[in-house]
Amino acid sequence: MAAISISVSTVKPLGDRVFVKVSPSEERTAGGILLPDTAKEKPQIGEVVAVGPGKRNDDGSRSEPEVKVGDKVLYSKYAGTDVKLGGEDYVLLSEKDILAIVS
Repeated sequence: MAAISISVSTVKPLGDRVFVKVSPSEERTAGGILLPDTAKEKPQIGEVVAVGPGKRNDDGSRSEPEVKVGDKVLYSKYAGTDVKLGGEDYVLLSEKDILAIVS
């Protein structure tokens, strides 16, 4: 069996999928208390690193995705598939799971 090497640049989402780099979660509370890994919440904000060509309509045409590479987005808490590449956390999710673009 041959081993394959996957990097962020080789991942190309299909359809209306979006590949997002997850922002790191908070290490401390507002009061300065250090949070252990078990108490941290799953982050919901990340940066779009790759976008699929868009959803295919009934007539065969494609809908243009509303997000683009470089956008900072807020997504549903339990949406998508978690992926770890090169020590970084990513999530592959459907465009409908993106709630907002954060500026």
